[in-house]
Amino acid sequence: MTSHPTFTTSEGLRQLLIRLHRAGADAWHDDTGATELMVYTMDKYGALARKHGLAEADAAVAAFEVMRTRSARNAGDPWAVVTRAVQLTLTYEARANGMLCSVGRAKRPESAGLHDAERFSDRDTPIYDYHPAFHVYSDALQSDEPVRGERKEGEPTNAFVALDRAVEVFIELGWPDETARTGIEYICNRLMGTDSRPTAFEYLRRDRHAQALFDLDQRCWLAMLRAVLGNQHPDREHTAAGRGLLLLLVIDYTVDDVLAMPNITSPISAGVRAMVEGDTHA
Repeated sequence: MTSHPTFTTSEGLRQLLIRLHRAGADAWHDDTGATELMVYTMDKYGALARKHGLAEADAAVAAFEVMRTRSARNAGDPWAVVTRAVQLTLTYEARANGMLCSVGRAKRPESAGLHDAERFSDRDTPIYDYHPAFHVYSDALQSDEPVRGERKEGEPTNAFVALDRAVEVFIELGWPDETARTGIEYICNRLMGTDSRPTAFEYLRRDRHAQALFDLDQRCWLAMLRAVLGNQHPDREHTAAGRGLLLLLVIDYTVDDVLAMPNITSPISAGVRAMVEGDTHA
């Protein structure tokens, strides 16, 4: 009768993980037990990896990462912890491959409703024949229709007009033209991809890429966010400061109206002061 390695049981796996942990990082490279364990995990999770279009080695890597953690060593059932971790890792890796993005991006809640990337040629009927995003209506081509940044008398302010007016407010209060426009457009783009202003604010607040892209420090970036999207404190929700510059302009406040609101202009002016102080310190 062929005997199975002791690590195939949960208690046996725990003992091996504890021994490898105490022996140090090199033990995973030198210990024959570790080698046998990795071969076993490739065999154990190979079918799961193939189901997600990945290699058996990808499953072993996922198992290796969780086996090195204290939670796996101390779990009541270490194999259950490893199996669940491998399942999640392979699922998100497959999602990331399909969406052509990083695994971290695939894990974000806002990516849950997105589908895998597709080529136009993947469908029998081209996507531009039926998807509304590619439709051009004849009314939109009439010369008397408003273009971006314009609107007919009596019509509500559209998003493009509100964006341009928001940029105008920032420039009036001393922000550089290019920084104001690109920054606000970036914020609006993120806002369109989320379900609410608070969600967009929380994501953008931690967006280090945006700060580097626009050469803004944390104070300037937060000042712009609070001005454009509003102060997210619950007590400010129904105030002008809580609504934010963009929403006020959409509901037909004028540039002069918002320039007369200290709750709106204060964070914008604070951002200018932060930029000046940053230049001085540099």
